[in-house]
Amino acid sequence: MDIQNYMQTLGQQARAASRLLAAASTEAKNTALRAMATEIRARRDDLLAANAADLEEARRAGLEPALLDRLTLDAKGIEAMAEGLEQIAALPDPVGEINEVKRRPSGIQVGKMRVPLGVIGIIYEARPNVTADAAALCLKSGNAAILRGGREAINANRAIAACVRAGLLEAGLPEHAVQVVETTDRAAVGALITMPEFVDVIVPRGGKGLIERISAEARVPVIKHLDGNCHVYIDAEADPAKVVPIVENAKTQRYGTCNTAESLLVARDVADIYLPEIGRMLAARGVEMRCCADSLALLREAGVAADKLVAATDADWREEYLAPIIAVKLVDGLDAAIAHVNTYSSGHTEAIVTENYTSAMRFLREVDSASVMINASTRFADGFEYGLGAEIGISTDKIHARGPVGLEGLTSQKWIVFGNGEIRR
Repeated sequence: MDIQNYMQTLGQQARAASRLLAAASTEAKNTALRAMATEIRARRDDLLAANAADLEEARRAGLEPALLDRLTLDAKGIEAMAEGLEQIAALPDPVGEINEVKRRPSGIQVGKMRVPLGVIGIIYEARPNVTADAAALCLKSGNAAILRGGREAINANRAIAACVRAGLLEAGLPEHAVQVVETTDRAAVGALITMPEFVDVIVPRGGKGLIERISAEARVPVIKHLDGNCHVYIDAEADPAKVVPIVENAKTQRYGTCNTAESLLVARDVADIYLPEIGRMLAARGVEMRCCADSLALLREAGVAADKLVAATDADWREEYLAPIIAVKLVDGLDAAIAHVNTYSSGHTEAIVTENYTSAMRFLREVDSASVMINASTRFADGFEYGLGAEIGISTDKIHARGPVGLEGLTSQKWIVFGNGEIRR
């Protein structure tokens, strides 16, 4: 296969389809989404068989257990895919929304209209359900999509793509509105990210290495986040009833997600009150604590399990562990906490636990991350929890989308003018 010509063909077809999708009605898009859900349910056995073939090959290749888990589809997961498509169909359509209309002294009315981005290239690893999720979000927001999944899920991705095509055709929409790259050759990624004439934005979903490569080589704008070094700061005026539950949930509910807390900051004035209890809870949950000198001494004195206490290195303050490990540091109050976060955070999600309104509002204003929370677990940084219905990913960029990227994040705005014969003087 000539990869360059193949990808150029996909790009041309996607660009043509994007013009038709931009004009498609909400009802047509919703019909397609509901038809896709029906197809996924009807072809459940085909999807399971395709996934079984992927899993067999992945085991032969020695794929790690965590990746095998993400790769696995079961009947429950297939139903969740179908339900996800129906949920997106039920969401409001952002395309064509007009807002901020104001009359100018000249007599014209000026506003903004929400429009699709055009063609979105999505590069992802392991999870076959992303094929359905990404197709649905792009379609509902009026965008054509080129989907390049990982080689480990190629059979399941092809099977899901067949369901997507069937849904598009049933609704009378162009079948090339969603295309799955059929080759596992890595050169396809290189071509996809260097076709600005056909692709308007790239969304990478995968490991840090993949995203760094795409960010460095792309000639197309990229919506990305490299990692999720999320912080929880326990303020001197925290409510004792909230401290341990928030830390426990933020760190231990799931270890492998980008919104899991990886760093814990505790105000020095209250460290002896809160940190021993936090330490005992984390140790009981099997979490290793990589501590600054002062927090290490305090936790040892409090009798926290010694095998769970390790002296932190400078590298620990920047680390996304994705594991039962957390960095722990005592700080001299709010100013030091904000400074630490803004120095070491990846810009994903940070939380403060405090009953002091002024401190809370300063933390909100001054912490430079995509999501900032007061008295809540970082695990809430999620498109579904934010009311977006679904997300294509979470962006730590500042332009054009930041935080969970849902339907609105897959659109842009253009200026529109209503006139009645006015001319500029």
